[in-house]
Amino acid sequence: MDRERLRSLRVAVIGGGWSDEREISLKSASRCHDALVEAGFTNVDTLDLAARDFLTRLVSGSYDVAFVAMHGAYGEDGCVQGLLEVLHLPYTFSGVAASAVSSEKQLAKAVFDEAGIRTPRGVDMPADARLSQEEVDELVARLGLPLFVKPAANGSSFGITRVTEPAGVNDAIAKAGAAGGRVLVEECVEGTEITVPVIGNADAHALPVVEIVTGADFYDVTVKYEPSALHHVIPARLEPGVYARAQELAVRAHKALGCRGCSRSDFIVTGSGEPVILETNTIPGMTAESLLPDSARHGGIEFPELCTRFVEYALEAAGEDC
Repeated sequence: MDRERLRSLRVAVIGGGWSDEREISLKSASRCHDALVEAGFTNVDTLDLAARDFLTRLVSGSYDVAFVAMHGAYGEDGCVQGLLEVLHLPYTFSGVAASAVSSEKQLAKAVFDEAGIRTPRGVDMPADARLSQEEVDELVARLGLPLFVKPAANGSSFGITRVTEPAGVNDAIAKAGAAGGRVLVEECVEGTEITVPVIGNADAHALPVVEIVTGADFYDVTVKYEPSALHHVIPARLEPGVYARAQELAVRAHKALGCRGCSRSDFIVTGSGEPVILETNTIPGMTAESLLPDSARHGGIEFPELCTRFVEYALEAAGEDC
């Protein structure tokens, strides 16, 4: 499909919803809407998944494609993707299965292990787990200190605690399990924190690697949405071979999970130069402070062009003529 015809399509940008990341999603949706308009799209509407009239507007809008700018539960876990499949409406980014598996960290870790991508050692447990002192001691003996305790199915660092003393383990589990899902306890892998965006479908390729520099214990939700210039170093300061290896592993993770359109994989690079994957995000943030747009810009792709490509990838995945 030529770009002139592409820009005449009716696009529904879907954001909002009910997750902890609602406000971030609304910012992403607004920015994506504006980028598509700047790129020349003439029929772009923004819909809030949590609005009472959402489904009515979506079904009656005669849309050609949905641009999913959702993060967290209901938007990044396969739920809204399933709805769009039922409606036979092409949509950006990963499908139901890839979204669901990627959003469940323990399932994603199994996929990474099968693909030969190292992950931190970890233990999965119920949200209401309450460990005895003996069990806490066994956990610490197995994984060491500090530990990271996180929701198994949340994003944007909500609910994560860096535990430095055994006495803090149960409180951290309670915090991570507050949303009702399972909890993942992982070893702390020390090193350089990086993230590697990947774009494309069958021809997926990595964008410039971003090194994340913070003064905090980890890249938490507060730091993530401070101005990007404070925390993003692009390209990451890695040895050329390590840099290329991180990009290769990010593409491998993207394909192993079955992602499409884009993904963003987070790694810790150890002192020996080995990238250890933490997670893969199927719908990375699209705000002014977000990592993927920053990386793309350094790679020569401005945000309006990036969003245009996302629409093209969506139509390509749906079998439309692109």
